[in-house]
Amino acid sequence: MSTQHPQDVATVDVDVIVLGLGVGGEAVAGNLASAGLDVVGIEDGLVGGECPYWGCIPSKAMVYAAARARTEKHPDWAPLAARLRELTADWDDTAAVDRLVDKGMTFVRGAGRITGVDTVEATGPDGARRFRARHAIVVGTGTKAFVPPIEGLAGTPLWTNREAIETTEAPASLAVLGGGAIGLELAQVFARFGTRVTIVENGERVLAVEEPESSDLAAWALGEDGVEIHLGVRAERVAHDGKTFTVELSDGRSIEAEKLLVATGRRVDLPALGAEALGVDPHAHALPVDGQLRVQPGGTAPAVWAVGDVTGQGAFTHVAMYQSAIVTKAVLHAAGRGAAGPDADHSALPRVTFVDPEIGAVGLTERQARAAGLSVRIGHADLAASSRGHITGARGFVKVIEDADRGVLVGATTAGPAGGEILGALVVAVRAAVPVATLRDMMYAYPTYHRAIESALADLDTD
Repeated sequence: MSTQHPQDVATVDVDVIVLGLGVGGEAVAGNLASAGLDVVGIEDGLVGGECPYWGCIPSKAMVYAAARARTEKHPDWAPLAARLRELTADWDDTAAVDRLVDKGMTFVRGAGRITGVDTVEATGPDGARRFRARHAIVVGTGTKAFVPPIEGLAGTPLWTNREAIETTEAPASLAVLGGGAIGLELAQVFARFGTRVTIVENGERVLAVEEPESSDLAAWALGEDGVEIHLGVRAERVAHDGKTFTVELSDGRSIEAEKLLVATGRRVDLPALGAEALGVDPHAHALPVDGQLRVQPGGTAPAVWAVGDVTGQGAFTHVAMYQSAIVTKAVLHAAGRGAAGPDADHSALPRVTFVDPEIGAVGLTERQARAAGLSVRIGHADLAASSRGHITGARGFVKVIEDADRGVLVGATTAGPAGGEILGALVVAVRAAVPVATLRDMMYAYPTYHRAIESALADLDTD
């Protein structure tokens, strides 16, 4: 390994520096390199980021396997562990790196830090390197699992989502800190493989960012799988004796478990990124961006753009991919290669919690719509009352939120079997501001779960 320090190395001029090659950064780097720009991509983790290795892809494989395991007397974790190693290439990103290099990108393995509006320094196995961008820096450094400062927690063999997905066996017992999407999905998976699971959530409900009806359904579903949920309590102290975790709660109770999963959210590391060099408060929750996802304050070229989790618009792969198309066009425009595209519009943000039954949502929740001062009307349909729900015995619901002044939907939730798939129609309705009158006049296939959308729209009249 080289012992060079950044101040001792020469500066290499390139067209674009992409700092962070998660889903969004990888897409931007590949697009720009394919367009003929001189691109250097810097990544100290695995190219592709969280999604293909410890997020979307392996976790949904776990959800799928857990659905089958629920019907088995003695479900076996080993085939699932093998499948996860296959899906993630045993946590090896060689193929992803090769794809980018084949497109003409220069790859640098290392930790990058912005030192000026046009300069990034990278330190890795091959030593220190410095790059200066002619046209743009694109930041796609993502987020990391947040481990709260609970007494006794530091230094224990805790799990984040990464360790939970890499495990080669299901533990006998598992305590989960956090009742958000990640915590709920993994809790249900392990419960269905025979693990005794307990969730600790300091809020008054799980899945607190979604509708209360979604929280109720998720809590019911996990309860059916034997998951114990403690609401409105905090983990105050944690101890580990080499075999067992003991979590002391704020209500005086304590929980013992073989493993402890910390699923208390994710954070952007702006100090490590070098945000101060951009005039950004390193303690901010995200990089501030304009409609073109350009970091503010802007000004003279070369400019800095951001993509993915670091923009604070939601830690979802589809957000990063959506933003990558906007940033690609914006950077090409800055390089004199075509026009910029339309600004980003995150108003119809879709999201799915992959518990069983699935909970999909788009746009504003009822609470958010009322807080925004909208004239709100609510429509609700019970999936069990639909013909398909009656046939299958499914539980779930469709909820729609209308801005009555404009006569359009601003949010919706679809919960039930394939709730994320049903959501698609309502994403289009919210994004395109399709008039509610038009949605009511549509023909909905019978007997389908999505036909409950029609019932929810009809229910708007009774609000």
